[in-house]
Amino acid sequence: MPFDLQQLDVPFRMRPGLRKMACDERHLQALHSGSALSLEKQRVADAGQSVVCMPGFDASTAIDAIWQQANRDGIATTDRETEQKTEQVTPLALAFEQDLAVLDLASGRVPWMCVCVPSGWAPEEKIGLDLAAIHAPVADNTALATRWPQLVRLLSSGASWERHVWTISPSARYDQHPQRHTPAPWPQADDPRGFAEQCFLRSERQTFFPVHDRDGQRLPQMVFTIGVQLEPLPDVVHDAAGAVRLQQALLSMTDAVLAYKRLATARVPLLAWLSHRATQLAAEAGHKA
Repeated sequence: MPFDLQQLDVPFRMRPGLRKMACDERHLQALHSGSALSLEKQRVADAGQSVVCMPGFDASTAIDAIWQQANRDGIATTDRETEQKTEQVTPLALAFEQDLAVLDLASGRVPWMCVCVPSGWAPEEKIGLDLAAIHAPVADNTALATRWPQLVRLLSSGASWERHVWTISPSARYDQHPQRHTPAPWPQADDPRGFAEQCFLRSERQTFFPVHDRDGQRLPQMVFTIGVQLEPLPDVVHDAAGAVRLQQALLSMTDAVLAYKRLATARVPLLAWLSHRATQLAAEAGHKA
């Protein structure tokens, strides 16, 4: 589903922004063989770099819960297949569009990850850390730090939750692991339109769902899903309201946020393009009316 610019926070703030999900909302989507995302995930899995785990942590119950959630989301897998796949991490990495992690609610730590396409961070450097430590490099994290205990309490309620994060990127690559790939440079374009046409909106739909054992007992664990989506920026900004919303979000970002998202040098041409785009799209809508 295309990213909806109307859900952007204005003014922009770094915050958890959780929404409680209904019971029938999906967490997982099947990975389509041959897609750009599947090819990138395949390379990481083939290199044995998809899974990291704390020594001694048993992820089998959480992995089983992931396959059970796949069943609920309409991704067919029989109970026997689930049993066979519980200990197999490579099929797990390539079964879904989403990357996956386990959050231990008792400690607030992340002891297991199956992540192929991180957005500029290294899973092996984050494994075993708590949420505050994982997000320490995030801009404006002082406000975030005070909310992590409240967030863990919220996640402990047994409900499922959803949040969205986004940025603008000059790269069409899903895998942005900092040791596997050098960050792509911003376009060398003489005009804002040419600049924007070489940019992508990179968004993540992140969800949390509880882990239950085979007897239906809820464990102090949550599965965290990360669904990365890449769309050419002009395709996302298809109406005047969306252009204005994105422009306002960029305008309201602090210098720290711009630096964290690597948007500092890109903001001026992006704002110029969005201003022109909003005017153009509003005029086109007026003519159609």
